[in-house]
Amino acid sequence: MKLVYGVSDKPAWGKTLVFALQQLLAIMAATITVPLLVNQATGAAMSTSAALFGAGVGTLVYLLFTKFKSPVFLGSSFAFIPSLIAAFSGAASASVGYLGIIIGAILAGLVYVILALIVKKFGTNWINKLMPAVIIGPTVAIIGLSLSGAAIQQVFNYAPNNGNGFVMSTNTWMCVLVALVALAVTIACSVFGKKMVKMIPFIIGIGAGYVLALIITGIGYGASNDALKLIDFGAFTNAGWGKFVGGWLPDFTFIKAFGSFGDGANFVNFGAYFGTITLAFVPVAFVVFAEHIADHKNLSTIVEQDLLTEPGLHRTLLGDGVGSMAGAFFGGCPNTTYGESIGCVAISGNASVRTICVTAIMAIVLSFILPFTVLLASIPQCVMGGICIALYGFIAVSGLKMIQKVDLNDNKNLFVVSVILICGAGGFAINIVFNAGQLIFTDIACALILGILTNLLVNIKKGKVVATIGPKAKQDKEEK
Repeated sequence: MKLVYGVSDKPAWGKTLVFALQQLLAIMAATITVPLLVNQATGAAMSTSAALFGAGVGTLVYLLFTKFKSPVFLGSSFAFIPSLIAAFSGAASASVGYLGIIIGAILAGLVYVILALIVKKFGTNWINKLMPAVIIGPTVAIIGLSLSGAAIQQVFNYAPNNGNGFVMSTNTWMCVLVALVALAVTIACSVFGKKMVKMIPFIIGIGAGYVLALIITGIGYGASNDALKLIDFGAFTNAGWGKFVGGWLPDFTFIKAFGSFGDGANFVNFGAYFGTITLAFVPVAFVVFAEHIADHKNLSTIVEQDLLTEPGLHRTLLGDGVGSMAGAFFGGCPNTTYGESIGCVAISGNASVRTICVTAIMAIVLSFILPFTVLLASIPQCVMGGICIALYGFIAVSGLKMIQKVDLNDNKNLFVVSVILICGAGGFAINIVFNAGQLIFTDIACALILGILTNLLVNIKKGKVVATIGPKAKQDKEEK
Protein backbone atom coordinates (compact mmCIF):
# COMPACT_ATOMS: atom_id res chain seq x y z
CA MET A 1 0.00 0.00 0.00
CA LYS A 2 1.03 3.62 -0.44
CA LEU A 3 2.95 5.04 2.52
CA VAL A 4 0.97 7.35 4.77
CA TYR A 5 4.05 8.36 6.75
CA GLY A 6 7.48 8.36 5.14
CA VAL A 7 10.78 7.60 6.84
CA SER A 8 11.37 11.16 8.06
CA ASP A 9 7.72 11.98 8.82
CA LYS A 10 6.72 12.55 12.43
CA PRO A 11 3.17 11.53 13.37
CA ALA A 12 1.58 13.22 16.36
CA TRP A 13 2.79 11.74 19.65
CA GLY A 14 -0.58 10.23 20.50
CA LYS A 15 -0.70 8.39 17.20
CA THR A 16 2.97 7.45 17.47
CA LEU A 17 2.35 5.66 20.78
CA VAL A 18 -0.43 3.60 19.19
CA PHE A 19 1.69 2.81 16.12
CA ALA A 20 4.59 1.83 18.38
CA LEU A 21 2.38 -0.54 20.36
CA GLN A 22 1.36 -2.19 17.09
CA GLN A 23 5.02 -2.64 16.10
CA LEU A 24 5.73 -4.10 19.54
CA LEU A 25 2.89 -6.59 19.23
CA ALA A 26 4.15 -7.59 15.77
CA ILE A 27 7.65 -8.47 17.02
CA MET A 28 6.82 -9.56 20.57
CA ALA A 29 6.03 -13.23 20.02
CA ALA A 30 9.21 -14.04 18.08
CA THR A 31 11.44 -11.98 20.36
CA ILE A 32 10.46 -13.87 23.50
CA THR A 33 10.26 -17.25 21.75
CA VAL A 34 14.03 -17.47 21.22
CA PRO A 35 14.97 -17.53 24.95
CA LEU A 36 12.08 -19.90 25.64
CA LEU A 37 13.37 -22.38 23.03
CA VAL A 38 16.91 -22.17 24.41
CA ASN A 39 15.59 -22.73 27.95
CA GLN A 40 13.64 -25.75 26.76
CA ALA A 41 16.72 -27.26 25.09
CA THR A 42 19.28 -26.55 27.82
CA GLY A 43 17.42 -26.09 31.10
CA ALA A 44 18.78 -22.53 31.29
CA ALA A 45 16.77 -19.64 32.69
CA MET A 46 17.05 -16.92 30.07
CA SER A 47 14.65 -14.06 30.78
CA THR A 48 12.00 -13.12 28.23
CA SER A 49 11.66 -9.61 29.68
CA ALA A 50 15.45 -9.19 29.44
CA ALA A 51 15.26 -10.29 25.79
CA LEU A 52 12.63 -7.61 25.20
CA PHE A 53 14.86 -5.03 26.91
CA GLY A 54 17.84 -6.14 24.79
CA ALA A 55 15.79 -5.85 21.61
CA GLY A 56 14.86 -2.29 22.51
CA VAL A 57 18.46 -1.32 23.27
CA GLY A 58 19.72 -3.04 20.12
CA THR A 59 17.19 -1.17 18.00
CA LEU A 60 18.22 2.19 19.46
CA VAL A 61 21.86 1.36 18.67
CA TYR A 62 20.87 0.44 15.12
CA LEU A 63 18.94 3.69 14.66
CA LEU A 64 21.91 5.72 15.90
CA PHE A 65 24.31 4.05 13.46
CA THR A 66 21.87 4.47 10.56
CA LYS A 67 21.30 8.16 11.37
CA PHE A 68 17.59 7.42 12.01
CA LYS A 69 17.02 6.73 8.30
CA SER A 70 16.13 3.01 8.34
CA PRO A 71 12.75 2.10 9.90
CA VAL A 72 13.22 -1.45 11.14
CA PHE A 73 13.14 -3.09 14.57
CA LEU A 74 15.80 -5.53 15.77
CA GLY A 75 14.65 -8.60 17.66
CA SER A 76 16.01 -11.93 18.89
CA SER A 77 17.62 -13.89 16.04
CA PHE A 78 16.42 -17.47 15.47
CA ALA A 79 19.59 -18.19 13.46
CA PHE A 80 21.67 -18.05 16.65
CA ILE A 81 19.57 -20.55 18.63
CA PRO A 82 22.05 -23.45 18.00
CA SER A 83 24.86 -21.06 19.00
CA LEU A 84 23.11 -20.17 22.25
CA ILE A 85 22.53 -23.85 23.00
CA ALA A 86 26.22 -24.56 22.36
CA ALA A 87 27.18 -21.79 24.80
CA PHE A 88 25.31 -23.58 27.57
CA SER A 89 26.15 -27.13 26.52
CA GLY A 90 29.89 -26.47 26.51
CA ALA A 91 29.97 -24.69 29.84
CA ALA A 92 30.96 -25.98 33.25
CA SER A 93 28.04 -24.07 34.72
CA ALA A 94 25.23 -21.74 33.70
CA SER A 95 27.27 -18.66 34.60
CA VAL A 96 29.92 -19.56 32.04
CA GLY A 97 27.13 -20.14 29.53
CA TYR A 98 25.88 -16.59 29.92
CA LEU A 99 29.43 -15.26 29.65
CA GLY A 100 29.84 -17.39 26.53
CA ILE A 101 26.77 -15.74 25.02
CA ILE A 102 28.27 -12.30 25.48
CA ILE A 103 31.63 -13.43 24.06
CA GLY A 104 29.95 -15.09 21.10
CA ALA A 105 27.79 -12.05 20.37
CA ILE A 106 30.88 -9.82 20.41
CA LEU A 107 32.66 -12.13 17.97
CA ALA A 108 29.63 -12.25 15.67
CA GLY A 109 29.28 -8.49 15.89
CA LEU A 110 32.92 -8.06 14.92
CA VAL A 111 32.19 -9.98 11.72
CA TYR A 112 29.61 -7.34 10.86
CA VAL A 113 32.09 -4.57 11.68
CA ILE A 114 34.68 -6.10 9.32
CA LEU A 115 32.08 -6.51 6.57
CA ALA A 116 31.01 -2.90 7.09
CA LEU A 117 34.59 -1.72 6.65
CA ILE A 118 34.88 -3.73 3.42
CA VAL A 119 31.64 -2.24 2.10
CA LYS A 120 32.78 1.25 3.12
CA LYS A 121 35.99 0.84 1.12
CA PHE A 122 34.67 -0.93 -1.98
CA GLY A 123 31.05 0.32 -2.09
CA THR A 124 27.90 -1.68 -2.84
CA ASN A 125 28.02 -2.00 -6.64
CA TRP A 126 29.54 -5.46 -6.34
CA ILE A 127 26.59 -6.51 -4.19
CA ASN A 128 24.09 -5.18 -6.72
CA LYS A 129 25.87 -7.11 -9.47
CA LEU A 130 26.23 -10.26 -7.41
CA MET A 131 22.65 -10.14 -6.11
CA PRO A 132 20.37 -8.36 -8.63
CA ALA A 133 16.57 -8.31 -8.41
CA VAL A 134 16.29 -11.77 -9.98
CA ILE A 135 18.09 -13.15 -6.90
CA ILE A 136 16.99 -10.84 -4.09
CA GLY A 137 13.30 -10.90 -5.10
CA PRO A 138 12.67 -14.64 -4.72
CA THR A 139 14.97 -14.75 -1.67
CA VAL A 140 12.80 -12.18 0.12
CA ALA A 141 9.74 -14.18 -0.93
CA ILE A 142 11.29 -17.26 0.64
CA ILE A 143 11.84 -15.39 3.92
CA GLY A 144 8.09 -14.98 4.13
CA LEU A 145 7.26 -18.46 2.86
CA SER A 146 9.74 -20.13 5.22
CA LEU A 147 7.81 -18.65 8.15
CA SER A 148 4.46 -19.89 6.84
CA GLY A 149 4.72 -23.26 8.59
CA ALA A 150 5.26 -21.60 11.96
CA ALA A 151 2.24 -19.35 11.42
CA ILE A 152 -0.05 -22.23 10.47
CA GLN A 153 1.13 -24.36 13.39
CA GLN A 154 0.28 -21.45 15.69
CA VAL A 155 -3.17 -21.31 14.10
CA PHE A 156 -3.87 -24.97 14.80
CA ASN A 157 -1.98 -24.98 18.10
CA TYR A 158 -1.22 -28.65 17.42
CA ALA A 159 1.79 -30.49 16.05
CA PRO A 160 1.37 -32.18 12.63
CA ASN A 161 0.02 -35.73 12.72
CA ASN A 162 2.75 -37.87 11.08
CA GLY A 163 3.10 -35.28 8.35
CA ASN A 164 -0.47 -35.93 7.15
CA GLY A 165 -2.24 -32.86 8.48
CA PHE A 166 -3.46 -31.87 11.93
CA VAL A 167 -5.51 -33.70 14.53
CA MET A 168 -8.75 -31.71 14.68
CA SER A 169 -9.90 -31.80 18.31
CA THR A 170 -12.35 -29.36 19.91
CA ASN A 171 -9.38 -27.27 21.03
CA THR A 172 -8.02 -27.13 17.50
CA TRP A 173 -11.33 -26.07 16.01
CA MET A 174 -11.58 -23.24 18.54
CA CYS A 175 -8.00 -22.19 17.80
CA VAL A 176 -8.72 -22.06 14.07
CA LEU A 177 -11.88 -20.02 14.71
CA VAL A 178 -10.01 -17.49 16.85
CA ALA A 179 -7.13 -17.25 14.35
CA LEU A 180 -9.46 -16.67 11.41
CA VAL A 181 -11.42 -14.02 13.31
CA ALA A 182 -8.16 -12.21 14.19
CA LEU A 183 -7.07 -12.42 10.54
CA ALA A 184 -10.48 -11.31 9.17
CA VAL A 185 -10.66 -8.30 11.50
CA THR A 186 -7.10 -7.32 10.54
CA ILE A 187 -7.92 -7.55 6.83
CA ALA A 188 -11.19 -5.66 7.21
CA CYS A 189 -9.53 -2.83 9.15
CA SER A 190 -6.70 -2.55 6.64
CA VAL A 191 -8.90 -2.65 3.53
CA PHE A 192 -12.10 -0.92 4.64
CA GLY A 193 -10.96 1.09 7.64
CA LYS A 194 -10.79 4.85 7.66
CA LYS A 195 -7.77 6.93 8.69
CA MET A 196 -6.44 5.67 12.04
CA VAL A 197 -8.24 2.31 11.89
CA LYS A 198 -6.54 1.58 8.57
CA MET A 199 -3.13 2.16 10.16
CA ILE A 200 -3.55 -0.04 13.25
CA PRO A 201 -5.14 -3.23 11.89
CA PHE A 202 -2.89 -5.50 13.98
CA ILE A 203 -3.87 -3.98 17.32
CA ILE A 204 -7.56 -4.31 16.49
CA GLY A 205 -7.12 -7.82 15.07
CA ILE A 206 -5.16 -9.06 18.09
CA GLY A 207 -7.68 -7.43 20.41
CA ALA A 208 -10.61 -9.09 18.64
CA GLY A 209 -8.90 -12.49 18.72
CA TYR A 210 -8.01 -12.14 22.40
CA VAL A 211 -11.58 -11.13 23.38
CA LEU A 212 -13.01 -14.13 21.51
CA ALA A 213 -10.44 -16.44 23.12
CA LEU A 214 -11.35 -14.97 26.51
CA ILE A 215 -15.05 -15.68 25.92
CA ILE A 216 -14.35 -19.26 24.82
CA THR A 217 -12.05 -19.76 27.81
CA GLY A 218 -14.78 -18.46 30.14
CA ILE A 219 -17.21 -20.98 28.65
CA GLY A 220 -14.58 -23.68 29.17
CA TYR A 221 -14.25 -22.88 32.85
CA GLY A 222 -18.03 -22.70 33.27
CA ALA A 223 -18.51 -26.07 31.54
CA SER A 224 -15.36 -27.63 33.08
CA ASN A 225 -14.12 -28.33 29.56
CA ASP A 226 -10.34 -28.07 29.34
CA ALA A 227 -10.42 -28.16 25.55
CA LEU A 228 -12.05 -24.72 25.51
CA LYS A 229 -9.52 -23.06 27.80
CA LEU A 230 -7.49 -21.28 25.15
CA ILE A 231 -5.89 -18.73 27.49
CA ASP A 232 -3.42 -20.07 30.03
CA PHE A 233 -3.94 -18.05 33.20
CA GLY A 234 -0.89 -19.77 34.65
CA ALA A 235 1.08 -16.92 33.09
CA PHE A 236 -0.56 -14.65 35.67
CA THR A 237 -0.31 -16.93 38.70
CA ASN A 238 3.32 -17.98 38.09
CA ALA A 239 4.68 -14.57 37.13
CA GLY A 240 6.75 -14.00 40.26
CA TRP A 241 4.79 -11.00 41.48
CA GLY A 242 6.69 -10.94 44.76
CA LYS A 243 10.16 -11.08 43.18
CA PHE A 244 12.21 -8.06 42.24
CA VAL A 245 15.02 -9.66 40.19
CA GLY A 246 13.49 -12.03 37.68
CA GLY A 247 10.07 -10.55 38.38
CA TRP A 248 9.74 -6.80 38.06
CA LEU A 249 13.41 -6.33 37.21
CA PRO A 250 14.53 -8.21 34.07
CA ASP A 251 17.11 -10.87 34.84
CA PHE A 252 19.86 -9.31 32.72
CA THR A 253 22.44 -11.56 31.07
CA PHE A 254 25.48 -9.52 32.11
CA ILE A 255 24.48 -9.90 35.78
CA LYS A 256 24.32 -13.67 35.40
CA ALA A 257 27.54 -13.72 33.39
CA PHE A 258 29.65 -11.84 35.91
CA GLY A 259 27.77 -12.70 39.09
CA SER A 260 30.13 -15.55 40.01
CA PHE A 261 33.16 -14.34 38.07
CA GLY A 262 35.50 -15.09 40.96
CA ASP A 263 34.65 -18.77 41.05
CA GLY A 264 37.64 -20.29 39.27
CA ALA A 265 35.96 -23.66 38.88
CA ASN A 266 33.66 -22.15 36.28
CA PHE A 267 36.57 -21.37 33.97
CA VAL A 268 38.36 -24.70 33.79
CA ASN A 269 39.35 -25.47 30.16
CA PHE A 270 38.17 -22.02 29.15
CA GLY A 271 40.48 -22.07 26.10
CA ALA A 272 38.65 -25.03 24.61
CA TYR A 273 35.35 -23.44 25.54
CA PHE A 274 36.34 -20.23 23.73
CA GLY A 275 37.01 -22.30 20.60
CA THR A 276 33.54 -23.80 20.91
CA ILE A 277 31.97 -20.37 21.17
CA THR A 278 33.95 -19.08 18.18
CA LEU A 279 32.83 -21.97 15.96
CA ALA A 280 29.27 -21.63 17.20
CA PHE A 281 28.80 -17.89 16.60
CA VAL A 282 31.17 -16.56 13.91
CA PRO A 283 30.01 -18.65 10.90
CA VAL A 284 26.36 -17.84 11.67
CA ALA A 285 27.16 -14.12 11.32
CA PHE A 286 28.13 -14.70 7.68
CA VAL A 287 24.88 -16.59 7.08
CA VAL A 288 22.77 -13.82 8.65
CA PHE A 289 24.66 -11.25 6.52
CA ALA A 290 22.84 -12.55 3.45
CA GLU A 291 19.49 -12.19 5.19
CA HIS A 292 20.48 -8.68 6.31
CA ILE A 293 20.92 -7.62 2.68
CA ALA A 294 17.65 -9.25 1.62
CA ASP A 295 15.73 -7.52 4.44
CA HIS A 296 17.13 -4.10 3.56
CA LYS A 297 16.52 -4.60 -0.16
CA ASN A 298 12.92 -5.48 0.71
CA LEU A 299 12.52 -2.48 3.00
CA SER A 300 14.07 -0.25 0.33
CA THR A 301 11.32 -1.31 -2.07
CA ILE A 302 8.63 -0.52 0.49
CA VAL A 303 9.96 2.94 1.47
CA GLU A 304 10.97 3.68 -2.15
CA GLN A 305 14.54 4.66 -1.37
CA ASP A 306 17.73 2.61 -1.50
CA LEU A 307 18.84 2.05 2.08
CA LEU A 308 22.03 0.38 0.85
CA THR A 309 23.02 3.78 -0.53
CA GLU A 310 21.56 6.07 2.14
CA PRO A 311 22.23 5.67 5.02
CA GLY A 312 24.45 3.00 3.42
CA LEU A 313 25.00 -0.71 3.84
CA HIS A 314 28.10 -0.09 5.97
CA ARG A 315 25.94 1.81 8.47
CA THR A 316 23.16 -0.79 8.54
CA LEU A 317 25.77 -3.51 9.09
CA LEU A 318 27.40 -1.58 11.92
CA GLY A 319 24.01 -0.90 13.47
CA ASP A 320 22.99 -4.55 13.20
CA GLY A 321 26.32 -5.86 14.51
CA VAL A 322 26.77 -3.49 17.44
CA GLY A 323 23.03 -3.64 18.17
CA SER A 324 23.33 -7.41 18.33
CA MET A 325 26.18 -7.13 20.84
CA ALA A 326 24.12 -4.77 23.00
CA GLY A 327 21.06 -7.00 22.79
CA ALA A 328 23.01 -10.06 23.90
CA PHE A 329 24.76 -8.15 26.72
CA PHE A 330 21.41 -7.27 28.29
CA GLY A 331 18.99 -9.91 27.02
CA GLY A 332 21.18 -12.84 26.01
CA CYS A 333 19.90 -12.99 22.44
CA PRO A 334 21.88 -11.62 19.48
CA ASN A 335 19.54 -9.45 17.44
CA THR A 336 18.70 -9.18 13.77
CA THR A 337 16.42 -7.07 11.57
CA TYR A 338 12.87 -8.41 11.83
CA GLY A 339 10.71 -9.36 8.87
CA GLU A 340 7.66 -8.90 11.13
CA SER A 341 8.61 -5.25 11.57
CA ILE A 342 9.06 -4.79 7.83
CA GLY A 343 5.70 -6.46 7.17
CA CYS A 344 4.06 -4.13 9.69
CA VAL A 345 5.54 -1.12 7.87
CA ALA A 346 4.21 -2.43 4.55
CA ILE A 347 0.67 -3.17 5.75
CA SER A 348 0.17 -0.09 7.92
CA GLY A 349 1.83 2.30 5.45
CA ASN A 350 3.80 3.83 8.31
CA ALA A 351 7.57 3.95 7.71
CA SER A 352 8.22 6.69 10.27
CA VAL A 353 11.51 6.16 12.11
CA ARG A 354 9.96 8.01 15.03
CA THR A 355 7.58 5.06 15.42
CA ILE A 356 10.46 2.56 15.50
CA CYS A 357 12.35 4.70 18.02
CA VAL A 358 9.33 4.93 20.31
CA THR A 359 8.77 1.17 19.91
CA ALA A 360 12.32 0.54 21.13
CA ILE A 361 11.85 2.84 24.14
CA MET A 362 8.48 1.22 24.84
CA ALA A 363 10.08 -2.25 24.78
CA ILE A 364 12.69 -1.09 27.31
CA VAL A 365 10.16 0.55 29.65
CA LEU A 366 7.57 -2.23 29.46
CA SER A 367 10.16 -4.91 30.21
CA PHE A 368 10.05 -3.53 33.79
CA ILE A 369 6.24 -3.57 33.97
CA LEU A 370 5.40 -7.13 34.93
CA PRO A 371 1.59 -6.94 34.38
CA PHE A 372 2.14 -5.89 30.76
CA THR A 373 4.73 -8.56 29.95
CA VAL A 374 2.49 -11.19 31.55
CA LEU A 375 -0.52 -9.96 29.58
CA LEU A 376 1.43 -10.19 26.33
CA ALA A 377 2.67 -13.66 27.28
CA SER A 378 -0.94 -14.76 27.80
CA ILE A 379 -1.97 -13.99 24.20
CA PRO A 380 -2.83 -17.41 22.71
CA GLN A 381 -0.61 -18.65 19.91
CA CYS A 382 -3.61 -19.02 17.61
CA VAL A 383 -4.28 -15.27 17.81
CA MET A 384 -0.74 -14.44 16.74
CA GLY A 385 -0.92 -17.21 14.12
CA GLY A 386 -3.84 -15.48 12.42
CA ILE A 387 -1.99 -12.16 12.45
CA CYS A 388 1.23 -13.75 11.14
CA ILE A 389 -0.57 -15.14 8.09
CA ALA A 390 -0.89 -11.54 6.93
CA LEU A 391 2.52 -10.42 8.16
CA TYR A 392 4.52 -13.23 6.58
CA GLY A 393 2.38 -13.12 3.45
CA PHE A 394 3.25 -9.47 2.90
CA ILE A 395 6.94 -10.29 3.17
CA ALA A 396 6.56 -12.98 0.50
CA VAL A 397 4.53 -10.73 -1.80
CA SER A 398 6.97 -7.83 -1.46
CA GLY A 399 9.72 -10.18 -2.67
CA LEU A 400 7.64 -11.22 -5.68
CA LYS A 401 7.05 -7.54 -6.50
CA MET A 402 10.82 -7.13 -6.89
CA ILE A 403 10.84 -9.46 -9.89
CA GLN A 404 7.90 -7.84 -11.69
CA LYS A 405 10.27 -6.20 -14.16
CA VAL A 406 12.49 -9.25 -14.55
CA ASP A 407 12.04 -10.95 -17.92
CA LEU A 408 10.93 -14.45 -16.95
CA ASN A 409 10.60 -15.39 -20.61
CA ASP A 410 14.39 -15.58 -20.54
CA ASN A 411 15.38 -19.05 -19.34
CA LYS A 412 18.42 -17.62 -17.58
CA ASN A 413 16.22 -15.68 -15.21
CA LEU A 414 13.68 -18.47 -14.99
CA PHE A 415 16.30 -20.97 -13.79
CA VAL A 416 17.62 -18.57 -11.15
CA VAL A 417 14.17 -17.85 -9.70
CA SER A 418 13.18 -21.52 -9.87
CA VAL A 419 16.24 -22.72 -7.96
CA ILE A 420 15.77 -20.15 -5.19
CA LEU A 421 12.04 -20.75 -4.76
CA ILE A 422 12.18 -24.54 -4.74
CA CYS A 423 15.28 -24.87 -2.55
CA GLY A 424 13.96 -22.28 -0.11
CA ALA A 425 10.39 -23.56 0.05
CA GLY A 426 11.57 -27.17 0.16
CA GLY A 427 13.79 -26.57 3.19
CA PHE A 428 17.19 -27.05 1.54
CA ALA A 429 19.38 -26.52 4.64
CA ILE A 430 22.81 -27.84 5.59
CA ASN A 431 23.88 -28.79 9.10
CA ILE A 432 27.61 -29.36 9.59
CA VAL A 433 28.43 -30.98 12.93
CA PHE A 434 31.80 -30.42 14.61
CA ASN A 435 33.19 -31.88 17.80
CA ALA A 436 32.79 -28.46 19.34
CA GLY A 437 29.34 -27.68 18.00
CA GLN A 438 27.45 -27.30 14.75
CA LEU A 439 27.10 -24.87 11.85
CA ILE A 440 23.68 -24.48 10.28
CA PHE A 441 23.17 -22.92 6.87
CA THR A 442 19.48 -22.05 6.88
CA ASP A 443 17.20 -22.72 3.94
CA ILE A 444 17.21 -19.00 3.15
CA ALA A 445 21.00 -18.79 3.13
CA CYS A 446 21.33 -21.94 1.01
CA ALA A 447 18.68 -20.75 -1.45
CA LEU A 448 20.47 -17.41 -1.81
CA ILE A 449 23.88 -19.03 -2.32
CA LEU A 450 22.51 -21.49 -4.89
CA GLY A 451 20.72 -18.62 -6.65
CA ILE A 452 23.98 -16.66 -6.90
CA LEU A 453 25.82 -19.71 -8.27
CA THR A 454 23.05 -20.40 -10.77
CA ASN A 455 23.10 -16.78 -11.96
CA LEU A 456 26.87 -16.97 -12.42
CA LEU A 457 26.50 -20.24 -14.33
CA VAL A 458 23.84 -19.09 -16.80
CA ASN A 459 25.74 -15.86 -17.52
CA ILE A 460 29.25 -17.32 -17.61
CA LYS A 461 29.45 -17.27 -21.40
CA LYS A 462 29.01 -13.52 -21.63
CA GLY A 463 30.73 -12.78 -18.35
CA LYS A 464 27.60 -11.05 -17.06
CA VAL A 465 25.78 -11.63 -13.78
CA VAL A 466 23.03 -9.04 -14.12
CA ALA A 467 19.58 -10.33 -15.08
CA THR A 468 17.87 -9.13 -18.24
CA ILE A 469 14.92 -6.94 -17.35
CA GLY A 470 11.84 -6.43 -19.49
CA PRO A 471 11.33 -5.62 -23.17
CA LYS A 472 13.92 -2.83 -23.24
CA ALA A 473 16.70 -5.28 -22.37
CA LYS A 474 15.41 -7.69 -25.01
CA GLN A 475 15.38 -4.93 -27.62
CA ASP A 476 18.94 -3.92 -26.77
CA LYS A 477 20.00 -7.55 -27.08
CA GLU A 478 18.41 -7.86 -30.55
CA GLU A 479 20.07 -4.62 -31.71
CA LYS A 480 23.46 -5.92 -30.62
